[in-house]
Amino acid sequence: MSPLPSLPGNEPPPALRRQGEPPAEPPARTRPSPGLPGQAARRAGRVAVVVLARWRDDARLWGVWRLIRQRGPLQGTPGLGFSKVLGSGRDGGFGMAPGLQHHGLFLVFDEEASARRFVEASPLLAAYRDHAAEWATAVLRATASRGSWSGAALEVTADAPAAGPVAALTRASIRPRHAAEFWRHSPAAQDALARSPGCHLAVGLGEAPLLRQATFSLWSGVDAMQAYARQGAHGQAARAAMGGGWFSETMFVRFAPLAVAGHWKGCDLGAL
Repeated sequence: MSPLPSLPGNEPPPALRRQGEPPAEPPARTRPSPGLPGQAARRAGRVAVVVLARWRDDARLWGVWRLIRQRGPLQGTPGLGFSKVLGSGRDGGFGMAPGLQHHGLFLVFDEEASARRFVEASPLLAAYRDHAAEWATAVLRATASRGSWSGAALEVTADAPAAGPVAALTRASIRPRHAAEFWRHSPAAQDALARSPGCHLAVGLGEAPLLRQATFSLWSGVDAMQAYARQGAHGQAARAAMGGGWFSETMFVRFAPLAVAGHWKGCDLGAL
C-alpha cells in the first residue's frame, strides 16, 4: 500500500453517522489548546479507533477469514457508527504485493466511553490479540479533517494539542486510469517515510486492492509529520496528484491520540 498525498477535499460531506441519524451540527473551528504539552482539549462527540494486527504464522488462515467476513463480526458493537476492515501490503508496508499476515480496522464510535470499552473489553479484540504476534490500538480524537470516506466525513472533536504525539490517516480512491502513475511514485515515497525523523509507526492499509488505499501514521509531533508530507518524494507525489486529478475521493484526518498501546515492529507504542 502506498503512502498517500495529503490533498484538499471538496465541500465537507455529512459527518460519519448511522443511517437515518440526523446530521450533526457543524463543528467549531479548532485552535491550538493552551493546555499541557501533548494534551488535547476534549469535546463531546465521536472518537476513532485504529486496530493493527500481525498474525502468528499458525493463525494466518484465521486472519484471512477475518477479511473475508468483513464487517460481520462488528455488527452489534455498542456505540459503533462507522467501520472499515482493511488489509495491508507485504510486511505491513506499502506496495502492490498483498500482506496476508497483516490486518487493520478503522472504527468510529459515538463517544469516547464506547471506544474505550471496545479496546479494553471487546471479545473480538481479545481474539485478535490471542492470534497476533504483534498488535496495536490507538484511541483518537480528530483535530482536523477534510474530505470523505465512502461519502462520509469525520467531525472534529478536539483542539490540536500544543505539543506531543500526533497521528494521521490519509485515504483515497484512485481513478483506474491514474493507477499506474500512483504506483510509480510509491517506492520513493515509501523510502522517504522509512527515513523520516519522528515517525514512530507507518502502516499501509487497503480497503480494496490497488485502487482504494490508506496510510495510518504516528509521529512525535506535527512538525515531523508536515516535513514528510510537504517535502521530498511525498511532496512531489502530492503535487502531481493535485494537478492530475488522480483520486475520485480523498480524506485526510489529523488526530490527537488519547491512548496508544501495543507493540509494532519492535516499538513499544505504550512508551511513546
